[in-house]
Amino acid sequence: MPSNCFIHLVVALSTVHVIHGYVHGVRYTVTNNASGSAGGSIFDSRVGAPYTKQAMSRATRFIWKTFRQQNDDTQRKHVTNIDFFLDFMEDGIAYSSDNDIHLSASYLGTATSAPPRVLVASEIYHEMTHVWQWNGGGKAPSGLIEGIADFVRKKAGYESPSGPIRLGEGDKWDQGYGVTAGFLGYCDGLKRGFVGKLNKKMRVGYSETYFQDLLGKDVDGLWSDYKAKYQS
Repeated sequence: MPSNCFIHLVVALSTVHVIHGYVHGVRYTVTNNASGSAGGSIFDSRVGAPYTKQAMSRATRFIWKTFRQQNDDTQRKHVTNIDFFLDFMEDGIAYSSDNDIHLSASYLGTATSAPPRVLVASEIYHEMTHVWQWNGGGKAPSGLIEGIADFVRKKAGYESPSGPIRLGEGDKWDQGYGVTAGFLGYCDGLKRGFVGKLNKKMRVGYSETYFQDLLGKDVDGLWSDYKAKYQS
């Protein structure tokens, strides 16, 4: 009898594990293409596919909430499958292509700035943002696209591999990554939910006038105010 109970428990847990690969119709898969390498071994022993799927699931829900899409699937991209790959990469840390996310095994094998699970989750939040965000029909500045992804990463509590965002730094508002993320954080502070509203506007096109529409001031004026606030 105890043996049968154990079998039933294993089956139940296995079923739950499979369900955790899905969120609102989105299926997640994880593939380690670098098994045997230092990074591949670290991934298997200290991160694992189940954790990675959970991180992808949490990131999806967090991004929907940030973009104010959690209760309105008509505003989201139609994505049914997102695949994560740990790969051999000659350079770079991570990138997304359509609905695929690729992470460098050599980065995971050598980075020491945070525990492996934190390193993986940080890149998942950034790259998953690219999967879900709108890009103005390809017209939005690449620096803004990357800045939104880093804004989401920071909002989720993770840091970029290049280090914490230094508020007020940078030469132009759409410089990208941490520079633009810091500026977007300032704008979001002026009007709660600004980044989500900006993303919504970028569904079909892009214009710098979106900043004026949402905040009542042109983007260059906002950038000047931001720089003055932090005296950089």
